Amino acid sequence: MTTKKDKKLTVFQGKQIRKTLHEGEWWFSIIDVVEVLVGGDRPRKYWNDLKKKLLQEGYDQLSEKIGQLKMQSNDGKSYATDCANTETMFRIIQSIPSPKVEPLKRWLARVGKERIDEIENPELAMGRMQELYEKKGYPKEWIDKRLRGIAVRQDLTDEWKDRGARTNSEYAILTNEIMQGTFNLKVEEYKQVKDLERENLRDHMTDIELILTMLAEATTTELHRNRDSQGMTPLKKDAHDGGAVAGRTRKDIEAQTGKPVITGANFKQLSARKQQKLKANED
Repeated sequence: MTTKKDKKLTVFQGKQIRKTLHEGEWWFSIIDVVEVLVGGDRPRKYWNDLKKKLLQEGYDQLSEKIGQLKMQSNDGKSYATDCANTETMFRIIQSIPSPKVEPLKRWLARVGKERIDEIENPELAMGRMQELYEKKGYPKEWIDKRLRGIAVRQDLTDEWKDRGARTNSEYAILTNEIMQGTFNLKVEEYKQVKDLERENLRDHMTDIELILTMLAEATTTELHRNRDSQGMTPLKKDAHDGGAVAGRTRKDIEAQTGKPVITGANFKQLSARKQQKLKANED
C-alpha cells in the first residue's frame, strides 16, 4: 500500500473532506465523509458501528477495500486513517440514511473524474491550479513562475522515486539538502523567517526565491541523470551539489544588488506591497 501520495483537503457543502492520491486514484477519509452525512460529534463511533453492520450483512470484501493511510489531523500531526476509493465509498454511504447521500455521490464521482482527466491531460491540473492562485490574488507573473516550479519539482521527485527514495521523510531529507545549499536554511527554518506555520513555503516566496529554488532542483535532477545516482547516499550528494550551484548564484546576486535575497516577507506582505504600488501609480 505504500506509494507517493498527494494529500489535499477538498470541500463538500462547506465541510472539509481529507483525500490522498494513492495508486493513481483519490482515496477519501471515511470519518470525514460520515461526519458530513450524519453530523454530530461522534462520527468515529458511527463508522465503527456501521463497519460491523456491513460485515454482518455479508460485505466480506469491506476490510480488503479499506486502506489505512496517513492523513493530517487538526493537531497538525499525521495519523493512520480509514480511507476508501470512490467505488468503495459509494457502497459505504449508500448504507447511511441521509438526504445528502445522492449529492455526495455525484460530488465524489466528479472529484474522482477530475483526477482521471488530469492524469490523461496534466494541463488540466495546471489550469485548475492557476485559477486557484488567481482567486487568492497572486499576480500573473508570479503564478507563471510558481507553476513552472511545480513542474520542475515533479520532474525531480519522479527521479527520486525511480532512484530509490521512497518515503516522505527521505524526500524531506533531500529537499532540506537542496534548500540548505541554496539558502543556508532548512525548510522549517525558512518558514520561521517568513513567520509561517502550516502554510506552503513556496507559496510565500518572492520571484527571485522561486527562481533560485527552480535552479537548484533542475540542477539536482540533471546531476541524478548524468551520474545515474541510485540510493539515498548518492542522491543526497547530488542534492547538496545542486543546492550549492544555486547558492553560489544567490551570493552573486546579493553581491551585485547589495541586499539579501532571503526575505521575511510572506504572501500577505508581498500582496500588500503590490497594492500600494498600484495605488501610487494611479495617484
